Amino acid sequence: MDNFARCIAFTLDFEGGYSNNPADPGNWTGGAVGRGELRGTKFGISAAAYPALDIAALTQPEAEALYRADFYIPLEGDALPPAIAMVAFDAAVNAGPRRAVVWLQQACDLLADGVLGPETLRALTTGDAQATAREALVRRLAAQAGAPGWSNFGLGWTRRVLALCQAIVT
Repeated sequence: MDNFARCIAFTLDFEGGYSNNPADPGNWTGGAVGRGELRGTKFGISAAAYPALDIAALTQPEAEALYRADFYIPLEGDALPPAIAMVAFDAAVNAGPRRAVVWLQQACDLLADGVLGPETLRALTTGDAQATAREALVRRLAAQAGAPGWSNFGLGWTRRVLALCQAIVT
């Protein structure tokens, strides 16, 4: 199985079908609770990120195409070790590509500017990929624990990080 197939399989297990929880800012076209139209999220594709998209009518192949173009390719998923690709992709889907790169850079003790440049790529493709991936997950969970949505979504975020930690070693 290639990196993208592994990444998308894991992430779609957690993102699932259609949801329009009004407490989730991602479900609103304006990106904040009560701002814009409540259009929801489907397969993890949110109204906040894609305000012009008919979220309810989105198909899985369409969602996968968006994920490949907007998340996986910019993260250079094919160049990364599988464990790091999975951690990077899932973090990008859950919290945005910039934050995903920040957590990876923190795991590598690099300047955490959120830019996936040559130095970051070099650090991610050398050394212990499993250790780097696990450290990035720790950084992600620590950041999410301080996020405003923690009281609503913290248990789900924690379950997801734990499942990803298990998935990268199997």
